[in-house]
Amino acid sequence: MAPAAPLPPLLLLLLLLLLLLLGRPLLGAPGQGAGTWSRFARLPYPQDQLFLHDTFPDGFLWGAGSAAYQTEGGWRQGGKGASVWDTFAHRPATPPGSPPPGPAGGDVASDSYNNLFRDLEGLRRLRVSHYRFSLSWARLLPNGTAPLNPAGLAHYHRLLGRLRELGIEPVVTLYHWDLPQGLQDAFGGWASPALPQLFRDYAELCFQHFGGQVRYWLTMDNPYVVAWHGYSTGRLPPGVQGGPSLGYQAAHHLLQAHAKVWHLYNDHFRPTQGGRVSIALSSHWIKPQRMTEKDIKECQKSLDFVLGWFAKPIFIDGDYPESMRSNLSSLLPEFSEVEKKYIKGTADFFALSFGATLSFQLLDSHMKFQQLESISLRQLLYWISSEYNNPQIFIVENSWFVSGSTKRDDAKYIYYLKKFIMETLKAIRYDGVNVFGYTVWSLLDGFEWHRGYSIRRGLFYVDFQSHDKKLMPKSSVLFYEKLIEKNGFPPLPENQPIEGVFPCGFAWGIVDNYIQVDTTPTQFLDSNVYVWDVHQTKKLIKVDGVFTSKCKRHCVDFAAIRLQISLLQEMHVTHFHFSLKWSLILPLGNLSLINHTLVHYYQCFASELLRVNITPVVALWQPMTENQELPVSLAKYGAWENPETVQAFVEYAKFCFTSLGDHVKFWITMNEPPVKNLTYAAGHNLLKAHAKAWHLYDKEFRRSQKGKISIALQADWVEPACPFSRNDQEVADRILEFDIGWLAEPVFGNGDYPQVMRAWLHRRNSVDLYNFHLPYFSEDEKKLIRGSFDFFALSHYTATLVGWEKEDALKYDHYLEAQMINDITWLHSPSRAAVVPWGLRKLLKWIQSKYGDVPIYVMANGIDDGHNMVHDKLRVYYIQNYINEALKAYTLDNVNLQGYFVYSFNDKTAPKYGLYSYVANQYEPKPSMKHYREIIDSNGFPGPETPELLCPEEIASCPECHFFRTRKSLLAFISFIFVAFIVTIFFIIYYSKKIEGRYK
Repeated sequence: MAPAAPLPPLLLLLLLLLLLLLGRPLLGAPGQGAGTWSRFARLPYPQDQLFLHDTFPDGFLWGAGSAAYQTEGGWRQGGKGASVWDTFAHRPATPPGSPPPGPAGGDVASDSYNNLFRDLEGLRRLRVSHYRFSLSWARLLPNGTAPLNPAGLAHYHRLLGRLRELGIEPVVTLYHWDLPQGLQDAFGGWASPALPQLFRDYAELCFQHFGGQVRYWLTMDNPYVVAWHGYSTGRLPPGVQGGPSLGYQAAHHLLQAHAKVWHLYNDHFRPTQGGRVSIALSSHWIKPQRMTEKDIKECQKSLDFVLGWFAKPIFIDGDYPESMRSNLSSLLPEFSEVEKKYIKGTADFFALSFGATLSFQLLDSHMKFQQLESISLRQLLYWISSEYNNPQIFIVENSWFVSGSTKRDDAKYIYYLKKFIMETLKAIRYDGVNVFGYTVWSLLDGFEWHRGYSIRRGLFYVDFQSHDKKLMPKSSVLFYEKLIEKNGFPPLPENQPIEGVFPCGFAWGIVDNYIQVDTTPTQFLDSNVYVWDVHQTKKLIKVDGVFTSKCKRHCVDFAAIRLQISLLQEMHVTHFHFSLKWSLILPLGNLSLINHTLVHYYQCFASELLRVNITPVVALWQPMTENQELPVSLAKYGAWENPETVQAFVEYAKFCFTSLGDHVKFWITMNEPPVKNLTYAAGHNLLKAHAKAWHLYDKEFRRSQKGKISIALQADWVEPACPFSRNDQEVADRILEFDIGWLAEPVFGNGDYPQVMRAWLHRRNSVDLYNFHLPYFSEDEKKLIRGSFDFFALSHYTATLVGWEKEDALKYDHYLEAQMINDITWLHSPSRAAVVPWGLRKLLKWIQSKYGDVPIYVMANGIDDGHNMVHDKLRVYYIQNYINEALKAYTLDNVNLQGYFVYSFNDKTAPKYGLYSYVANQYEPKPSMKHYREIIDSNGFPGPETPELLCPEEIASCPECHFFRTRKSLLAFISFIFVAFIVTIFFIIYYSKKIEGRYK
């Protein structure tokens, strides 16, 4: 089995040209970023949203970061002065939305001041190329100005020295929000024009003492938060509620301070130290409510007011964005022409922060301008590249967060990290954005600003209640380690499609839960005689007392059957799977009332399927919303919890085998029993009903009808959210047993329920005083149920990630102690169903490992499209890749896979899931139907090296052959008439010539 062939050079060239046409950034300019939204709206779906398996450029920088106030602690140690955050955290009253006072502040935090080498050991383990940290201004200059604190100086010298020994590049932030309280008290902090010069003096001290060991400097972090929430809203330190005017004034001084420090370094330190200086700017991403010019302008304005506020002066022209100027008028301070020139160009690269806390939670709602927030880092990177002249971008802070109660298995954090890093890779490879480094935030858990300790963002877990504050690696450490080692997400063999074909006789099918039943005949069967009144009423008038002979009903009388059969023929399927309606066939639940018209319709449908060489696959019962599709008399009295339903089902099954068995050779007793909504007592009876129906068929019908029969279970895959976590693996195993093993183990295994279920329920009942009783089978019942199958039939639609750490109460299963997790890098349908093709292969291998070499049929596999033809492209991808994973299971894993069915036939009976749309009483094939037909015609994915598969001729290899084979008596009679006709003609000619000769 060979891997799929690489793309032809011509096709590869066309794809590259397409990317260029869609607008790779060349040289940006103010306002040019507005093209970002329309560009990404035009990208091919779903191809552009697929996970990118590729690596980052050689030399790409991988790092982790932290901030002094968040992690250092030691707030009174070593001569450190108070910062505005110290004061803010110790205030007696706590405004709403602020962290609580006292110990919840950063007094101790992660205690990195006293555990320097502990942190560095974590960095060594990760093998990062750089470490971003901030200097505590108040630790070096306790009052914000001279004198210098020797203990603080020594602390950072130790840190830098050890980083040099480890070969880790320091990325140093001069100011990360912790302004010395002395400067706030003496000058009013950043509201004062004196601060830029004081900040320059502090920076000069740092450059003098540490510049020889530092190549990357960041003047300050996220000035938007400092200015707006420190001096306008007062949400954060120093808590000044000065309104917009003071906020814009503080930002003005922050920009001046940054420019002073950049020029200081450029003029006096760059020649000898050779470093680079920038400013860390944070931003959100925003998308338009509607793709209109007006809404796109509002999105552009939103970014101008947050990121452009600081980025445009620095990276473009030294002045604020025009949208701010025109909207804020006198509120916004003015730069002189000299100041504009001084500020313009004061960054050697674009340092970007992007994450939940800074980018979104601290974004004022009015700055969204009634548009929608989005977490698309890729689009933000493209916008920056377009808007600011394609700068080199260094992502200096990025991640998401988990609950403060989450300990070691931080699956949610991993999948956000995976998404952001993959989007960075796409920005580089697809969009031409110049990103040269990435910094995960943060190295270790710490104090999370306004969120206090209610969330965690570290790779390493810190128990804040412990004395020694030992670092413990989370699952995200293992994830990030591997990612750094591989420099991205290199393609793996298991991620590549394969070529090959399925075996001879493979069942290619389609599903319709319930076929369209229309018993209206097409022919005029009324025996009355009518006269057409052409002169007056123009209507038919019945002639009393005059009758004609009645026509006999035939299957061809049903127009609905002919239409459905023709659509199925167009699809080229070999099998068609549908369910009978027990509630309509036997309305009273017994044989006292039989709907013979409906039974005749089913007989006709099955026989017509056979006539065109399509095998009917018929389920006796499939639960639906109303009464679980049981006869009302049974649903009313306990449904499956009532043991009498078992016998009623057996009688119903016998009637169906008798009435339809000549046409149906492929039976399903129960199709997709709803395990999520089934009581243990109901499941118990359901299994007994299935087994009794199976044995009934086996003993009384199999020999004459020569069919096969089994039960079909819904079986979605469950994957441990943290692949490195034993606890998560246990949760996944438990859910698989409850979701699949509950009904599968008694039938395909040992005749009893899974031991995992019994043990778990025993534990829950004894510890939590629940009363979940899992019934017991008698030995005779075990023998009855065990082995009651001819094949393993399953429906599979998606996969789910589960973990043991409780993260989101809305998605936590308390009964099974399982947290449902979403991998946000997965494709999702309009209904949010995850598209995870490899889940099918894993499921098939799991079934094989548990139940041996049992024949397996995938009886339903499909996805919704939201009545949107764009999303049918997702279905094309879905069918292609799920079938390819099924092929891998068959060829590479030796799974005994014998059939695959797509769900569903049409939108009329299964809205949004059909391969045929249904609009205005018309069926139209979707592109996904045609794609599925191509796969069927090829019997898989043959390639140049795929050996030719020679299959024995089918007995009925064409509809015409089957027509003749099923009408032998008629053919014999026609043959007799034909021979008699020939013989008669022969004798007439013979005797005519004889008589003619006699007269001559």
